[in-house]
Amino acid sequence: MCAVRPWRTIGAWLVAAVALLAVGQAAGGTFVNDFRVPGVESQEATDTARDHFPAFGAVDSQIVWRAPDGTLDDPQRSAAVRRMLADIEKQPDVSKVDQPLPSPNGKAATTTVSYDQELGDLDTSHYERLDEAAEGARAAGLDVEFRGMVIDLGTEPTTSAAELVGVGAALIVLIIAFGSLVAAGLPLVVAAIGIVAGTALVLLVGAVIDIPTSAPIIAVMLGLGAGIDYALFILSRFRAQLAAGDAPADAAGHASAVAGHAVVFAGGTVVVAILGLSFAGIPFVGAMGIAGAITVGVMMVAALTLLPALLGLLGHRVNALPLPKLRRTGRGRGKAAPAPRSASDDGEPAGPAQGADLTLDAHGVAAPPTDSRAARWGDHVHRHRLVYACGATAVLIALTAPLLSLRLGNPDDGIQPPDLTQRQAYDHIADNFGPGWNAPLVITVTDAERGGAEALAAELKRDPEVARVTEPERSDDGAASLVTVVPRHAPQDKEVSDLVHRIRDDLAPQALADSGGRALVGGSTALQIDMADVVGERLPWVVLAVVGAGTLLLVGMFRAPVVALKAAVMTLLSIGVSFGVITAMFQWGWGLDLVGVDKTVPIMSAVPMLLFAVLFGLSMDYEVFLLSAIRESYEKTGDPRRAVIAGLSSTAGVITAAAVIMACVFLSFVSVPETLIKIIGIGLATAVVIDATLIRMVLVPAVMGLLGDAAWWRPGRRKEDAAAVASGGGGDGGPGASGGERAPVGR
Repeated sequence: MCAVRPWRTIGAWLVAAVALLAVGQAAGGTFVNDFRVPGVESQEATDTARDHFPAFGAVDSQIVWRAPDGTLDDPQRSAAVRRMLADIEKQPDVSKVDQPLPSPNGKAATTTVSYDQELGDLDTSHYERLDEAAEGARAAGLDVEFRGMVIDLGTEPTTSAAELVGVGAALIVLIIAFGSLVAAGLPLVVAAIGIVAGTALVLLVGAVIDIPTSAPIIAVMLGLGAGIDYALFILSRFRAQLAAGDAPADAAGHASAVAGHAVVFAGGTVVVAILGLSFAGIPFVGAMGIAGAITVGVMMVAALTLLPALLGLLGHRVNALPLPKLRRTGRGRGKAAPAPRSASDDGEPAGPAQGADLTLDAHGVAAPPTDSRAARWGDHVHRHRLVYACGATAVLIALTAPLLSLRLGNPDDGIQPPDLTQRQAYDHIADNFGPGWNAPLVITVTDAERGGAEALAAELKRDPEVARVTEPERSDDGAASLVTVVPRHAPQDKEVSDLVHRIRDDLAPQALADSGGRALVGGSTALQIDMADVVGERLPWVVLAVVGAGTLLLVGMFRAPVVALKAAVMTLLSIGVSFGVITAMFQWGWGLDLVGVDKTVPIMSAVPMLLFAVLFGLSMDYEVFLLSAIRESYEKTGDPRRAVIAGLSSTAGVITAAAVIMACVFLSFVSVPETLIKIIGIGLATAVVIDATLIRMVLVPAVMGLLGDAAWWRPGRRKEDAAAVASGGGGDGGPGASGGERAPVGR
């Protein structure tokens, strides 16, 4: 339908994209970093403190002044600071400006600006006004920097440069793959329109729920990579059908039905897996999943509707503007493959037809060209399958090994790029006050008799990790007290995590044994530690649920439990390598300079869940694509060796192009300043490269060769049925059998 009436579909997409963007902006959707974790002690501490101290937890910003030379006692500098604070007090939505706290060395000072509005009601203008108020202090020779949620709101990272690099790299790969500028440009056009619509939807959702500032960037990264790949699959099948003599509308219909099946499975798997993050119990992780799922879902719909409309409109002009030197003649291609395959209705897309020798199956569907080099390689691997299976597994396990030292943490301003104001404020505080001042612990003491909070403060002062303890601040109702603890180490250091657990398990119970009451350790540092603990506890269950569901899905698709289990294990190996690489790079420091990070960081707690959900879908995409081709050949021939070689050779071109495009897109986002984006980009690119090379080209054919006929064992299936399938009898009528009628598509 989309190919028959292309202008209606194209017009509807353009109108929808513009309308969604307008509505999203009008609704006032914004992206904010709200790292609440329901059910953990630090969140309970924050909620309890707000009940007894109305001003606690208000949205605020921190100002840091530093004198590059001399001190802040200079009369001119002191006057400039006072004028700056007086200006800020008059700004909209400012409820309070604290008195500056000087550093022990007199070279720096800091204060807090509180607001009477929720974060979602503020915008970038609040940070801009703060920055303008600092001009006088800067003119007096002071460095003035800012940090806090309001500052994050006003300095959200952009992806425009990364998007251009990723799209440019994808265009080069597509030109090489298709040999035509028009064909190469189509996936990019579809991806661009899909990204606009997807981003607008995410912005619209941002008006309803809190979406982290990094979520739209992750969504764009996933959308670009997946969208271009999905369009590549359908476009490849369309060109094969055109070369076989189909009319443009019929070719678009066949492509949507055959390759579109794979797109629906791949995209649906990614969407479902990412949405599973909503059950992790961490709101901001779930919000990241929602943003990514929306964008990938929109890209999938665009590939299934907008692309066929464009293909129906262009017809044979899809091959216009050819580049002769890149255009293949097809001579000799496809003739060396031991088992040339033909398309089936199992939803598995074909490789690009670029003048290659084409054959038609019994239903008139073009068979994809085969790659003789991949066929020869498949035969070589099969002859040495035990060696390659053991060798590839050993390499994968070695690359996964760093995962054993994975330490979860959460982002703070200390891992920001050095030129951002948040990072400079963080460094000024660490250098002049001490590293622990960047995120002190706030302990809420409730239901304790008088003297209980004081006893706790005295106990805390004796701990070697504690640099300072404030005197307890009692609430107006007398039911609670606040004690602030400044550690000696930085928030991300293990010593601080140990201190939090020591206070909860030993120090607080001992100090309050006589007075009774509870001590709840809170503050941003404690919240980050609790979040990492929650992820560590829940991640195995998330992995088990996703892998179990994916395995059952594969059993239903192939009706072959052994193949499904093998695919799940190989997907886990791929994900393990991804985690191992990011651990070695970001936690051990291997190659950090290459990605623009100046110091090691723990792996952020959101990363394992997010990466696992996304990678499981992407890895299953390539795995199912290859296994479908192998299964189809096996159903026709009954020869497991020929089936593996045929499947490998017939999918080599399109999987390689898709993997290169995805890797280029993901790696291009490493240029984004935010460390979280760098970690995710490296992790995704690593898994895609491993999937497309070591697993698809080595481990899969080797293991399938070792399994032989046992790989396709089906419960209750008799040998006579398998023999009937191999001879063309159709057997049990399972997917991939050569018999049966094909429903007309696109006619």
